[in-house]
Amino acid sequence: MEEIEYAITKSGKKIPFVYRSDPPRGGMKHTYFSPDRSYVVQFFNDSDMGESTAVRQRLYAILGKYNTTLSEEQGGAAGNKKEWAEYFSKRFCWPMDIVVEPEFGIVCPTYPKRFFFDKSASDLLNLNGKDKKSTWYTEKYRNYLNPSELGNLKGILQVSFMLAQSVRRMHQAGLAHSDLSCNNVLIDPKSGTCIVIDIDSLVVPDIFPPMVVGTKGYIAPEVLQSLVQHRGQRVGASVYTDLYALAVLIYEYIFCRHPLKGNKVYDAYSEKRNYFLQMGEKALFIENPEDCSNHIQNMPFTIQHMGKPLEKLFLRAFVEGLHCPQKRPTAMEWERGLSITLDLLQKCSNTKCIQKWFVPEQKQNVKCPFCGTIQKRTPFLQSYCHIAQKQGHWKPFSKIQFYSEKMLYNWHFFDNVYPNEKADKTECAVILQNNGKWFLKNKNILGLYNGKGDFIPLDGMTELKKGDFLKGNMTEHDLMFHVIE
Repeated sequence: MEEIEYAITKSGKKIPFVYRSDPPRGGMKHTYFSPDRSYVVQFFNDSDMGESTAVRQRLYAILGKYNTTLSEEQGGAAGNKKEWAEYFSKRFCWPMDIVVEPEFGIVCPTYPKRFFFDKSASDLLNLNGKDKKSTWYTEKYRNYLNPSELGNLKGILQVSFMLAQSVRRMHQAGLAHSDLSCNNVLIDPKSGTCIVIDIDSLVVPDIFPPMVVGTKGYIAPEVLQSLVQHRGQRVGASVYTDLYALAVLIYEYIFCRHPLKGNKVYDAYSEKRNYFLQMGEKALFIENPEDCSNHIQNMPFTIQHMGKPLEKLFLRAFVEGLHCPQKRPTAMEWERGLSITLDLLQKCSNTKCIQKWFVPEQKQNVKCPFCGTIQKRTPFLQSYCHIAQKQGHWKPFSKIQFYSEKMLYNWHFFDNVYPNEKADKTECAVILQNNGKWFLKNKNILGLYNGKGDFIPLDGMTELKKGDFLKGNMTEHDLMFHVIE
């Protein structure tokens, strides 16, 4: 029979939790589930930490004025609207309350069910009920998982997009994670979702310093280099170190390898020194186009296969910005680049292809880098936006690759709308294929016309032929589309 204990929160609530003598333990806290498993109560492994004034002040601030999952009206982050708070409550496992008795601790929501493995996850290990830390999807451990658990390229890009969006919001609130790593991001490639955890140790630069250095493999080179210096001279966690870890995670998700772990050996006699040089002072991107000394031989899938937007971001992160933190792409830039790349995906014609999707090259016949299938490139919509103060002049804006049931939203039709917490998520149109022909069905755009000037009413359809144009009401932010094969 379960032994029920009670905790008293700062807000005065008496909440039950299931006591056990061997609770799950992390690096800093141990955890007890509520009877219905809808929340957890966590206490510090080191009780002295719970008595620390600095730790308590940090938690009060994280639950209050820095809380991106509460509206400003509810006491959360400044300027945060209710719908934005709700949007990000699904992207962070943010503490809900502080426990004051029987000892100092926190209350957090339980992760959604999709972030726990079930019995079908692995034939080699019993993972049933374990959380889906990103660790399981890295090169070292992913072979333990069944293929159905790994998702495909589209799902991985959606995970990466959601993570970039979460980190962007955290940075906008004036926070840094300090330990962004495979252990603190849970992912579900099947649904294309992720959730950032361990929020209670967030860094507020110049106010609440980092409590940890970070996790091996995700510590920025400048931090690792500085560990040999006196404590006061060391580089601490910041937005810039988060941006390094974010880029590493995205690279690992997509390519299933670490961006710095190549063939180069820096010290053959000391594993520790080799690690510090490889990840710190001498860190070198395994796909550096100017220095191939750390390249891995015969990489079948590289940044060049992911299209120009992501290729440029990876080069900025791991070449220009590797040892110059200020040059690293921001989380918002990753968010934008991943959104663009998701619209570039073509569905592989090989039904047995493991990744199902790929980014096609700019030519008629393209080859899937995963299964090697050569196939015809599908048509795409090239969008154009107005050039400011030049009436009648347009410039390329984005590309939308065709596949059946490709959904289009406001950000596909207007140049001032982005796929973030502020955007209307109403489905605006859908691309369909029937008998080898492509069509666009208007679901929610008022004032949409084809190239002949024919009005496309709501629920109306128009065929998408090579050379055709689509236009909106031609307001300042309306995009124009050209069908290209």
